[in-house]
Amino acid sequence: MKINLVLIILMSTFSFVSIGQQQSDIKNPEKYSINNQKYKSLYLDGFLNIKKEGKPVISDDWMVVTANFQASKAAAKILEKGGTAVDAMISAQIVLGLVEPESSGLGGGAFLVYYDNVKKEVTTLDGRETAPKKVSPVMFQDNKGNPIKFFDAVIGGKSVGVPGVPALLEKSYLKWGKTKWSLLFEDGIKLADDGFVVSKKLSSSVKKNKESLIKFKKNKEYFFPQNIPIEPDQILLNKEYAKTLKQFSQHGSKVFYSGKIAKDIIYTVQKSSHNPGVLSIEDLLFYKVIERKPVCSLYRDFKVCGMGPPSSGALTISQILGMIEKYDLSKLGPKNPETWRIIGDASRLAFADRSLYMADKDFVNVPIDQLINKKYLLKRAKQLETKKKIEVIEAGKLYNKNSLNYAKDISIELPSTSHISIVDIYGNALSMTTTIENGFGSRLMTKSGFLLNNQLTDFSFKTHNEGKKIANSIEPGKRPRSSMSPTIIFKDNKPIYIIGSPGGSQIIGYVVNTIIALIDWKMNVQAASSMPHAINRFGTYDLELGTSIAELKIPLEQMGYKVNLKKFFSGLNIIEINNKLYGGSDHRREGIAIGN
Repeated sequence: MKINLVLIILMSTFSFVSIGQQQSDIKNPEKYSINNQKYKSLYLDGFLNIKKEGKPVISDDWMVVTANFQASKAAAKILEKGGTAVDAMISAQIVLGLVEPESSGLGGGAFLVYYDNVKKEVTTLDGRETAPKKVSPVMFQDNKGNPIKFFDAVIGGKSVGVPGVPALLEKSYLKWGKTKWSLLFEDGIKLADDGFVVSKKLSSSVKKNKESLIKFKKNKEYFFPQNIPIEPDQILLNKEYAKTLKQFSQHGSKVFYSGKIAKDIIYTVQKSSHNPGVLSIEDLLFYKVIERKPVCSLYRDFKVCGMGPPSSGALTISQILGMIEKYDLSKLGPKNPETWRIIGDASRLAFADRSLYMADKDFVNVPIDQLINKKYLLKRAKQLETKKKIEVIEAGKLYNKNSLNYAKDISIELPSTSHISIVDIYGNALSMTTTIENGFGSRLMTKSGFLLNNQLTDFSFKTHNEGKKIANSIEPGKRPRSSMSPTIIFKDNKPIYIIGSPGGSQIIGYVVNTIIALIDWKMNVQAASSMPHAINRFGTYDLELGTSIAELKIPLEQMGYKVNLKKFFSGLNIIEINNKLYGGSDHRREGIAIGN
């Protein structure tokens, strides 16, 4: 009965249905509001138990899964009133930027994959940050031409790209929104003005990043009031963010690309006490969200669709799935080391191609069709016909006019980011991964109450390697390559799974393994999101410490792999559409699914 009570605490006016759960008969649910201190931790702890038990949330009409209960609640309000998936996403992102500022926000970028149930088509929107026109190809190198240390590049104004989230929210609304624009900001404004609940994740992230955060006065005042780091369940206000949201709700995204807020962004970047940057008003004025063709491929009887370049997500996922498709993974199962040898080496082969060929397609010739061609992938998959680790991994040979002119990438992409999955009452589906790159981005907080990204450090720190150009090198106006992998999967031309995760370049592995778990191993969405991780990108096999997958350490070592046991901080948020809606959220983070 304890879990039933804590579920109703959040919802107040929504029904929240889970396996084996009956609706509570509490007559006055408002008194159990999440703002009541007594119930905050009770709610979160109760829901965490449900997730660990592998039970999905079940609903009939709509569902939202985000990384924070306050964001899911805001989106649920919009969906309950007949809003579209995009309406709900905007409300959720506005709140996430407040309650989870280390992961995403108005100073960052995002990729959106959207299924329009009326037109029966998939559209992707590229809201990735762009490099300022005054960037230098050697800006992340020392005097000898060597790459500088990653965090020496991250902190300060030099790493900041043009934010894309505000423009993406507005463009997606103009295409698919229905609810009155200003109503989408109500929860975000109220939480910023009256106070939001500090989560364990935010508190932990603040403490972990203390050294870099306190370099800047504004961060110190906000995250360390009276020199004490914010604590879980503490109520925190952000009046400046509330004012920014009011401007956004009244005037649209133009306030971020011209006017007072834009000038604030430029001042923050150019006058930074650490690594002042070159971002200009002109860079902001010329920013555009780009509608791109989705990258889709077939895996067994399913069509897997995602974001193309500058994301490497859909391409790399398609390559891995294309190489492993001839193996009967359902028969091998998730506990078999042979399963993970096949998946791991297919991932290594795909990441070799990713390193060489994948970048912003507006600047380099990315051979998309060749990379996911079935014949090419079957040829690559022949290397998997062994019982041992592939010793030497090389990129495949793609003979077009530019493919031989690229060199291996030299770049770092660390875990952070957030993901939103939504299905509305109209049958539209949305998968959006959103980020400011590293935790707390550049560590620069504007006077407008939001943090700025460090997305430029997703570019290669070198432009050439062994005399050849690196595809993902920095150039004015270019968008850095990403691993974000918002994904919608179809069966019989109908959407069945909405998937995505944070996690840097590990995102690709998280999403691939989840697809295999859902399709080959018939797991429900909650079990799949909480499945133990085994990730191999560059040769070393990372297995999740303290889980059953760690038992494969010795068998994989006998196959020739170096094995590393580690903790993972994925944040998979998944919805299945199968007569009813089933929601799952990674137990490693604080995400929740809400449905009705």
